[in-house]
Parts: sequence; C-alpha cells; structure tokens
Amino acid sequence: MALSTHTTTTGFLLPSIHSQAAFFTQQVHPGSLLTQTDAWITLILKYARHRRLFTIRVEDCEAPGNEWHEVLRNERINRKLLPSYLSYILNRMVSDKVAAYEPPKQDRSVLIYWRLPEEWAEILHEWVTSTGNLNTIMTFYEITDPPIETQLSGLPLPLLRQAIVILSKTNRAQIIAIAEGEGVRFFQSTGKT
Repeated sequence: MALSTHTTTTGFLLPSIHSQAAFFTQQVHPGSLLTQTDAWITLILKYARHRRLFTIRVEDCEAPGNEWHEVLRNERINRKLLPSYLSYILNRMVSDKVAAYEPPKQDRSVLIYWRLPEEWAEILHEWVTSTGNLNTIMTFYEITDPPIETQLSGLPLPLLRQAIVILSKTNRAQIIAIAEGEGVRFFQSTGKT
C-alpha cells in the first residue's frame, strides 16, 4: 500500500507517515525513535489545535470512538498506538515543555500546550483589554465561558491559572478572593514586560 495523506471526518489532514505501519510501533534504534517520537508530538499538537483538545490520556489509545481515535488509530492499515508508547510520547512532551501532567503527581494524563501558557497569557490580556475589562474583577467562569465564544472559551482552569500567574509576574493581573471563589483583576500593560 502506498503511503498517502488522509483527511479525517473532522477535516484534519493526517500526514502520509500515519499510513506507515511502523509509525505505530515504538522503534528500538535511538535515532529512529527520536524521529518517530518527534513526528508523533507534532501530530498530537496539530490535531489538538485543530480540534481544540486540551488533554490526552494513555487510555485514549485503547478506547475506540473517543476524540483521539482518528489519530491514535489507523483502521485502514489495522494499526493503533500502544499505551506504553503513548506513555513514552507524553513523557517526552512534558520534558519538551509542550505538555504538563494534569493532574500533577501522575503520568497517564497531560494538559497539552498547543499554545504555550505565555501565548495564552497574551491572548487573555488582549481579550480583556479589547472588551474593556481592565481594572474589573472577573471570575474564571466569565473568562472561559463568555456569552460570545472567544479563543478562551473552554480553556482548562489549570492553563488559565498559568496564564494569569504569567500576567501577575508582569503586574498585568492579580488573583483576588471573591464570594464565588477566585477572581482576577487585570491591569494595563506598562510596556515593561
């Protein structure tokens, strides 16, 4: 069978390497493993961005029909990624700082950084500024579930917290305890970030 790209039902274009049976088997040669794992990381990040997925679990390669099914399996060549190799890939993603274990203190589920926390911090501050919410206390819910969908809609709270901490370090945000839990106040950029 010739290697070919394939468009998934969600409109994502899988690279031709996804049609290669060996792509789904953890390679033993260190150079091949590095290249293969880099390709998997790139594929996972691109697919997560395409679908706006923020987490992946080792169990996702075993459960058919989940949101990762069309990437972690290739029914056309009867192949699927094994949990042991996905675990290795997730570990590499964490080491490369394109993911973080979530919840912490386990190694089977990660929060994917298809945008780095620093990028989310800038998007968050730009959104707050453009919506006129500087110097206003906002709840985390108001940010991640606004009445009109934004880039921040559905952002996981751990990632939102990381973005706010980054803004806090540059005096552009402050976490505040409020009756509903936690809130955040945003400040104008001083240009000294």
